[in-house]
Amino acid sequence: MNGAGSKRLVIVSGLSGAGKTVVLHALEDHGYYCIDNLPVSFLAGFADLVIASNLPLYRQVAVGIDARNPAQALSGFTDELGRIRATELLPELVYVEADEEVLIKRFSETRRKHPLSTGSRGLRDAIASERALLEPIAAAADLRIDTTHSNIHQLRDLVRARIAQREPDSMSLQFLSFGYKHGVPPDCDFVFDLRCLPNPHWHARLRDHTGRHPEVVAFLENAPQVAAMITDIGDFLTRWIPRFEAENRSYLTVACGCTGGRHRSVYVAEQLGASFRARGKTVLVSHRDI
Repeated sequence: MNGAGSKRLVIVSGLSGAGKTVVLHALEDHGYYCIDNLPVSFLAGFADLVIASNLPLYRQVAVGIDARNPAQALSGFTDELGRIRATELLPELVYVEADEEVLIKRFSETRRKHPLSTGSRGLRDAIASERALLEPIAAAADLRIDTTHSNIHQLRDLVRARIAQREPDSMSLQFLSFGYKHGVPPDCDFVFDLRCLPNPHWHARLRDHTGRHPEVVAFLENAPQVAAMITDIGDFLTRWIPRFEAENRSYLTVACGCTGGRHRSVYVAEQLGASFRARGKTVLVSHRDI
């Protein structure tokens, strides 16, 4: 026994152009030993090496798995992952994705060739094929990161807060605000609709501010419905978060949505984040649409 429980193996996968390489580089900057494009068939053997080794190099390890693997190998990924999860080493699987149009724009701007593009397969078809190939990995992910609305710096900050700085055997809890008019985030576990609450948007002096501005905060603090909603969501999470922790969940994302994602959702996410941070939880508060 070499203390595998204190070691970390992060498996990073995702769509080309979505930010998998950025995630690996961010982890490397935080002391992880990183290997990109590891053959799936080597994964379980590499995990055995991490478990058995006493070298400091293998205390924190991250590997990248992507569609450059043969299709047959990718189809066996869940079996390989199951073998690792049966050991004393608990891997974390992170999947990075983005909307098709955003991926097309990124490839166009960088003039990079998609790894599945051929003379007879265009970029859009290549993205669709890659998404299908990686779906079993996406379905098994502990953390799904959608970078549609994120830049490189925001993604690196998220990796630092949610993965690199998270204590082993603890759960990272994210409160994410968003606007329904911009779409519901795909990478969340719970979604709470706050559009029934009083809306600062209809007050001209508040409209251009966000839910972090003192005047907006005062407006929402004086609305009993807002306090009741925060209490109810907090009580729900207080009851059920320990059940997720008991199942060794490493990540939980709670999305709070209002119409535009600027006022009510921002305020509620901030309040919930502060409440659970005060209880000793590892908390990240993010605002997608401000």
